[in-house]
Amino acid sequence: MRVLLINDYGGAYAGAETLTLGLRAALRERGHEACLLASRARLLPGENLADYRCAGTTSRFQPLFEAWNPSAARAVRRAIAELRPDVVHVSMFLWQLSPTILRHLRAVPAVYHVMTYKPVCPLGTKVLPDGSPCRHAAGRVCRSGGCQAWPSWLARSGQQLLWRRWQGAFDRIVPVSESVASQLRAAGIAVQPPVRPGVAARAPRPPLSDPPLVAFAGRLAREKGVDTLLRAMPAVLTGVPDARLFVAGDGPEGARLHGLAARLGIEEQVRFLGHLPARELDAALSPAWVQVVPSLWHEPFGLVAPEAMMRGTAVVGTAAGGLLESVVDGRTGLLVPPGDSGALAAALVRILASRETAESMGAAGRRRAIERFGESAFVDAFLEIYAELLAA
Repeated sequence: MRVLLINDYGGAYAGAETLTLGLRAALRERGHEACLLASRARLLPGENLADYRCAGTTSRFQPLFEAWNPSAARAVRRAIAELRPDVVHVSMFLWQLSPTILRHLRAVPAVYHVMTYKPVCPLGTKVLPDGSPCRHAAGRVCRSGGCQAWPSWLARSGQQLLWRRWQGAFDRIVPVSESVASQLRAAGIAVQPPVRPGVAARAPRPPLSDPPLVAFAGRLAREKGVDTLLRAMPAVLTGVPDARLFVAGDGPEGARLHGLAARLGIEEQVRFLGHLPARELDAALSPAWVQVVPSLWHEPFGLVAPEAMMRGTAVVGTAAGGLLESVVDGRTGLLVPPGDSGALAAALVRILASRETAESMGAAGRRRAIERFGESAFVDAFLEIYAELLAA
């Protein structure tokens, strides 16, 4: 089978990119011909691994590319002509690859695996400026509510119009979680049952050793809630004085978070690792007693949680979005309210104060990851969808 994968970015920057690159590799291992099309834009340093590329930008002009990217449309047309795919699989788009690509998918069976809230929210987060969940339909409120300035609002309003006009190019729209599914349904978009991400199997981490280590991995962006984690650390250190925190990742909030750690007086106990390649990241996270996903928004899924579980690491996450579908509160980790540094500190102390608790939750998480979030089952699910599209 020939499969054209489409994603906004071609580097291993975050969950959507990791998942798409992993799917390409898995399809190739099974004997299928799989190629990736992505923009040349980069969220972080790293190699662009796409087979086909188009223009993109992360500058102030990005909203224009989101609305109308003729380079992306030309690249999709060329890739379809050269590869002659049996199926087109779109992962994350609408951040670089505009709805103009959809006109070229009408003659090819196409599936959209929705990994963000972008189809129903111009910013893709469904979060208001004050951090509270947005319960409005996209439209004028995106400007009057303070989410966007005039130029970006105009461009993204145009994107929403084109998306609604051409979304019928997809034969299947498959959400990544029930959280995403509910938002799409509320906007009147017909969706299939969710296909949750799969993570590659790996050997379990070594037995836990001192000092008790807390880890975070992800983009340093406001919605990821790293500031909540830092504000929780003084109370954690009161309960577990030898605890340490590793923060792996980079992003727009990096400088501010360094400053916050200094103001809180915890810079000696916090180590910012920056962006790490996959193997180095795995090695850095393996000693962790607990991995934290302190997101302020409703994570569409939160791939880092099952990745940590596959290592055998307990997870503390926020009780919202896709994390409710991966972390089992009290068994594979603990769930706390978004933005509540006190509750987060208490959950971390509960795990860090007991090696037995950390090991037990980590082992339960690994069993759940193997049973529910294996990469093979994820690939099987999409191969079944591809077969259904071809049969139809």
